[in-house]
Amino acid sequence: MAADTPVRSAEALGPAPSTPSGIQQAKLFRIYNHYRLVVSLMLVALLFVDPVNFDMRFRLLDYYQAGVSAYLGLNAFIALLLVAGFHPSQRHITLSILLDILIMHGLLLASTGITNGLANLVIVSVAAGNILTPSRMGTFYAALAAICSLGISGWAVLALGESADDIVRAGSLGILYFAAAFVLQSISRRMMRSEALASSRARSIAELEKINQQIIQRMRTGILVLDRFGQIRLANAAAEELLYGAPKVSAPIHERATVLPKPLKQGLDAWLKDPTQRIEPFQPSPTSPLLQANFTQLDQERGDQILVFIEDMSKVTQQAQQMKLASLGRLTAGIAHEIRNPLGAISHAAQLMEESPNLAPGDHQMLGIIRRHSRRVNGIIENVLDLSRRRAANADLIEVAPWLQEFKEDFLQTQNEGRAEAEIILKIDPQLPSARFDKSQIEQVMVNLCDNGLRYSEQHSGQRRIGIHAGATEDGERTYIDVRDQGPGIAPEHRNSVFEPFFTTDKTGTGLGLYLARELCEANQAHLSLVEDNKPGCCFRITFAHPGRMI
Repeated sequence: MAADTPVRSAEALGPAPSTPSGIQQAKLFRIYNHYRLVVSLMLVALLFVDPVNFDMRFRLLDYYQAGVSAYLGLNAFIALLLVAGFHPSQRHITLSILLDILIMHGLLLASTGITNGLANLVIVSVAAGNILTPSRMGTFYAALAAICSLGISGWAVLALGESADDIVRAGSLGILYFAAAFVLQSISRRMMRSEALASSRARSIAELEKINQQIIQRMRTGILVLDRFGQIRLANAAAEELLYGAPKVSAPIHERATVLPKPLKQGLDAWLKDPTQRIEPFQPSPTSPLLQANFTQLDQERGDQILVFIEDMSKVTQQAQQMKLASLGRLTAGIAHEIRNPLGAISHAAQLMEESPNLAPGDHQMLGIIRRHSRRVNGIIENVLDLSRRRAANADLIEVAPWLQEFKEDFLQTQNEGRAEAEIILKIDPQLPSARFDKSQIEQVMVNLCDNGLRYSEQHSGQRRIGIHAGATEDGERTYIDVRDQGPGIAPEHRNSVFEPFFTTDKTGTGLGLYLARELCEANQAHLSLVEDNKPGCCFRITFAHPGRMI
């Protein structure tokens, strides 16, 4: 993943810097000082070689010995400063180079003149100066060295009567000083331009990396990097939330979870055995949304790192539901009229027969069966038409606690008319997150669940009593609502079929209530599930989507 950021060329960097970067300059000066320290030690050591002939070879022996000793002391002192952490500035480096040039020429003057091999060390000092300060100052070093060399040679010719060849040698050294200065200045400028370009590219890459990290962290698709053993190496925020729930506090994922959830680990093992196999959607927990994982290897040769894309199937499920309901609507629109007409005729005929005075008791019983099943068929038609006519969800932000209080009052007013008194035991946990749901649709779902709960509670215990509990999921980011009845519960063999259309254990039911409730929940990216907690009665749970992450 990359961002469309213009790459800056060398021309866009502006003029090349006149000096190396501070860190590089300090390293180069440290190396140069090591060289000076070695040279000064060698010069001091040479003082103890052939001492008999010193008076013949040196013009000013005492000054030469003092100069060599002072040069060693100066370099040793600078070395101690560098070891202690001293960071030389530009003026310190300039002063050191100037001292080197002057001290070397002073030693040449006190020894045998320009013909001494120390003249070659001046070239090294001029070269070092042009590397450390590749500017006009480097040319000044060369000019200063050339003037000093010519001055020593001229003084030797005029005052000491030495051969004029020393002036030629001094001129040749001056040419070498300037040649070294110009060549090294050119090389240094190119190196610094390359360094500046590399630094600029490095900054651009670092900026792109930060942008990519922000993009990956804000993606709604979960991204994981795993090893072959299922250990998490990298994960974005979406993957953490989808697999483990949103954290209450910001903490690295390795502090919250180190291994994959069991369904995903099983999918990984199956994929490693057969990379062509598609992994079935899974739920990390009963309250989690349905997820789809796709695996790919980052390194095709080694295969030691695996990239996992985790997608929330809510959007796909929602689209599938819309298509399914559209097809169902076209079907029901075509057959509803054909069914209702004969059904109305049957109901009307049954009414007319019931008015006959000559009906036997068995006939009355048969008419009751006709009326009951006519009402059931009409209820099925109405429910199917409700499915086909259902509008798209318009999710609103709902404060669950006050909404449940209002729903309880409104629902009980409709239930206590002409029937045994209904009772709802409402429990609401504190600090519930908000939820997004179409208000009319969530009311329809709750009415369906409560009606079923009251009916089965009355059949089993004789009391029309249910319990409603509103709480938050383990991550604290989503709200759920439990509706529990006091009925006989659902047999284990029927638990997988309760949400299928037209499935019912009640002869008077249509078998579409729970199916319609789940359809409405999925349209709002919520999840309706049957809670298996081994408690009396039956409990259905509505787990709302994260209010800030709805698609």
